[in-house]
Amino acid sequence: MAVRISSFGTFPDGREVKLYTMENKNGMRVAVTNIGAALVRVEVPDSRGRMADVVLGFDRAEDYLVNGCFFGAVIGPNANRIGKAAFCLDGTEYSLAANDGVNNLHSDRNLGWHKRFWEADPGEESVTFRLEDGPDNMGFPGAKTAEVTYSLNDENELRLHYHAASDKRTILNLTNHSYFNLEGHDSGSIEGHELWLGASCYTPADAGSIPTGEIAGVEGTPMDFTAPGKIGAQIDAEFPQLQFAGGYDHNWVIDGWDGTLRRFATVKAPVSGRFMEVYTTLPGVQFYAGNFIQEEKGKGAAVYRKRGGLCLETQYFPDSVNKPAFPPCIFGGEKEYDSVTVYRFGAQ
Repeated sequence: MAVRISSFGTFPDGREVKLYTMENKNGMRVAVTNIGAALVRVEVPDSRGRMADVVLGFDRAEDYLVNGCFFGAVIGPNANRIGKAAFCLDGTEYSLAANDGVNNLHSDRNLGWHKRFWEADPGEESVTFRLEDGPDNMGFPGAKTAEVTYSLNDENELRLHYHAASDKRTILNLTNHSYFNLEGHDSGSIEGHELWLGASCYTPADAGSIPTGEIAGVEGTPMDFTAPGKIGAQIDAEFPQLQFAGGYDHNWVIDGWDGTLRRFATVKAPVSGRFMEVYTTLPGVQFYAGNFIQEEKGKGAAVYRKRGGLCLETQYFPDSVNKPAFPPCIFGGEKEYDSVTVYRFGAQ
C-alpha cells in the first residue's frame, strides 16, 4: 500500500505543498497535506458499499492558510483555551495572544502549528510530518520539535501518533481539529447523528468557555451521552452550559483514564449506516458540534454551514496549566509528549 503523492498548491515562501494519499485493501482512502499536517479527506464506504468523504475541508492548499474553522489541522503547541491568555510556570509569567476575547485559543490564529509547513516523510502505509518551532515562539517557553504520523490499516483504522519535545519545561497539548460528517462532508447538519461518550463527567465552563475548575457529573443533564443519543435532541436546551457555547463545545472527562489506548466515543449516521469509533491515550475530549461554522465554500461544490460537522478533539483539559487539579500538560527536557488517537470506521 504505497502512498500516492500529488501536488496540492504552493506555500507563501514558494515551497510546493503536496497531498499524500493512503489506500487500504477495502478501498478506504485518507489524504493528508503539509499545511498544518492537515487531514484533508477520509473516504469510507456506507452500508451498501458506496464511498463518501466524511471530513470537511478544502480542495486547495491555499485555503488551509486561511481556515478560520481549523478544518482538519493539527493544533499546537497548545490546543483549546488558556484563560486570560496567560500562565505561570516555574515562577515565570508568560503572556500569549488574546485571540478569543481575553483568552487564548489554539495558541495563535496566524502563527500556530495549524498554519505551518510540516516536512513530510511518506512510508509504505503511513506519512510522518515533522516541525521545528523556534525558542519561545508565540509566548510558549522553549524550542520545540513535533512529529505526527498518520497510518491506515486494513481494519479501517486511521491512527494518529503524536510526539513532541522541548528544551525547556513548557505546555505541549496537541490535537487534530477534523470535522466529521458520516453522511458525507457535503450532507448538511450532524444533529441527526447518534453519539455515545464513555465519559460520566465533564468540565463546566464560563461564558468565555474557560473551565471553572469543577468536574461535574453529566447524569440528568443534556451533557449525558453515556447512553447513545441524538446530538440534536437537546443541543438547544435551556441549559446554561449549552447557552454559553451555542450548543456542545465542552471538554468531557474520559472514564478510567490511565494513559492506555481506550475507546471513548462511537458516532453513528442514521441514513448511510456509517459509524466511527474513537480511541485515545489522553484524558479528555472536546466534543464540538460545529455551532460557529459560518457559511463557507468547501470541497467540490459544498457549502458548509452551522453544525455541518462535529469534532472530537482528544486533549488535556482546557486551561489545565491554570487548574492544578486537572491532569498536567507540562513537558520538556527528558519528559517528552507522546499520545495516540485512533479513528475506526465501519458500516452496518
